[in-house]
Amino acid sequence: MRPGPTIVGKQALTYAPAVSAETVGSTGLHMQLVTLPPGARARAHLHEAHETALHVLSGVAGTWYGERLEHHLWSRAGDFVYIPAGVPHLPYNASRTETCTAVIARTDPNEQESVVLLPELDALRPPEGDVMA
Repeated sequence: MRPGPTIVGKQALTYAPAVSAETVGSTGLHMQLVTLPPGARARAHLHEAHETALHVLSGVAGTWYGERLEHHLWSRAGDFVYIPAGVPHLPYNASRTETCTAVIARTDPNEQESVVLLPELDALRPPEGDVMA
């Protein structure tokens, strides 16, 4: 199957859902594409009780993560990333010129239902502090 129409999620990123409760009746899995234009960033958030795995197809992303977004990781085309349930994170496109695209799999078939925004953490990592590739 192919990804469906794009949506903008609570996290402020653009998604193209493919496998979900809404599209195929999935009961335990959600898969989609996420596209981050150059310099784009999500809102700080976590997924309650649901694990997330990503495979970066193109570009370079940075992700702040941890209780106070105190940790940072890079993910480049070809990398896999695992985010345990309940871990606050804030991903962003680490390029000012290239789009970053990834496949996301999550153990929540209704992908947006487990998203918890953490506005109190957004101020800890303002956009001008993002490490760029």
